[in-house]
Amino acid sequence: MVEFAGWDMPVEYSGITDEHLTVRTRAGLFDVSHMGQLELAGSDALATVQWLTSNDASRLAIGQAQYSALTTPDGTFVDDVLVYRLATDHYLLVVNAGNIMKDYEWIAGHARERGGDVAVVNASSRYALLALQGPEAQGILQTLTSVDLAGIKYYWFATGEVAGVRATISRTGYTGEDGFEVFVPPAMAERVWDAILDAGRSVDAKPCGLGARDTLRLEAAMRLCGSDMDEQTTVLEAGLGWIVGWKKDDFLGAERLRAQKAGALERKLAPFEIRDRAIARHGYPVLRDGEQVGVVTSGTQTPFLKKSIGFAMVPVDMTAAGTAFDVDIRGRRIRAEVVPEPFYKRAKS
Repeated sequence: MVEFAGWDMPVEYSGITDEHLTVRTRAGLFDVSHMGQLELAGSDALATVQWLTSNDASRLAIGQAQYSALTTPDGTFVDDVLVYRLATDHYLLVVNAGNIMKDYEWIAGHARERGGDVAVVNASSRYALLALQGPEAQGILQTLTSVDLAGIKYYWFATGEVAGVRATISRTGYTGEDGFEVFVPPAMAERVWDAILDAGRSVDAKPCGLGARDTLRLEAAMRLCGSDMDEQTTVLEAGLGWIVGWKKDDFLGAERLRAQKAGALERKLAPFEIRDRAIARHGYPVLRDGEQVGVVTSGTQTPFLKKSIGFAMVPVDMTAAGTAFDVDIRGRRIRAEVVPEPFYKRAKS
């Protein structure tokens, strides 16, 4: 157990490698109740979300979600978020645990400044959040709910009951596997957690901690806020141009992002692999011709692929697949090579 954003969080239960492989081959259950939930409601809720986030929330139908970024005027990250459209004028933003109050104050402050009909509420205490991930996730969860899980498309959600508890079920995740995130009242979280694990015993589903969550997300080339992106990193530098609504009206940071798209991008996150027996960790220098030109933002030895992989922020001319560079690993220069992302992609059923 470790302290994380004010929570006591499990790093591992049965071991990071065991949990990682469990999610890749069967199903693992994560307690991610530390994530924050911010709600915006009112006739100007959409306009507020559109101004403050990079993606185009006007494209969301009720019952649909999207990955997006809360952006600064410089096009950098306040946070990365999931935006859920709950009703015509009602949106839910799922934010990172360490950023809850910062995000709330950022959104509420801009909402007040812009005026209009929108209420911003930090609703985090109303939600516990459990994530069931892996190829067996649907089969396990279906035994506990009458909601047709097969009918929930990727990045959509539905409401119903899970183990007799009122819940919102979304088909999202942070592992690269199919799976569901289940929002329930905090007082009922333990009951639902136990029910899911009990239902998963026949396929040896297991509880999983922060350690496996990190190795799984990196294998799937998903970014980690605070490591791969922050308030000094633009959405394009993080390699996430696909979460920018280029056709929508003005939004915070749009001018800089459009300039970068037009050719002003100088650096970018590059996925790399190390063939040697070494692991490049966050903060390790990236070298070209002996000079530091970048830095590793994430790195690990993956339990499933059995490869040493990572992300590095480097000059944009070093981001093409096949480009080689050195990483200074505790005084040793280790060769790395840029590879296509994601590192791992699940087979579609």
